[in-house]
Amino acid sequence: MKLTKNFSLDEFIESRFYDEESQESVWESYNENIGELLPYISKLASQLQALRDSINKPIFINISYRPLWWEHKQGRSGNSQHCLGKAADIVVPGMTPDEVADKIEELISNGDMLQGGLGRYNTFTHYDIRKTKGRWDFRTK
Repeated sequence: MKLTKNFSLDEFIESRFYDEESQESVWESYNENIGELLPYISKLASQLQALRDSINKPIFINISYRPLWWEHKQGRSGNSQHCLGKAADIVVPGMTPDEVADKIEELISNGDMLQGGLGRYNTFTHYDIRKTKGRWDFRTK
């Protein structure tokens, strides 16, 4: 299912971090909660489309939707925006995660992207549409 010009639903549900059995269960979890998740995933996709249009480069989603059971299996609290379909960890070829985060900050400042969470990591950038400003830096030097 196409969500925007350049993003499909699969990109937000599938991840290389899931084994085959887990990936099937992720789809099942999504389908059970489609009414709650799809509006958020669609909104997130539109925000990432704004970023893509601005930088004119493809954006790869490492992981987006993560069901609550997956978060608990990983030893996490389950309070992540990923569980709500509101977050994506992304990579842009040819740009560092810091450059991606700086560009998102610029687009938020200009009103071209929604305010939300923005995390800086060594190998990816986290962006979410939580409505309030959240910033963190987990880069190691």
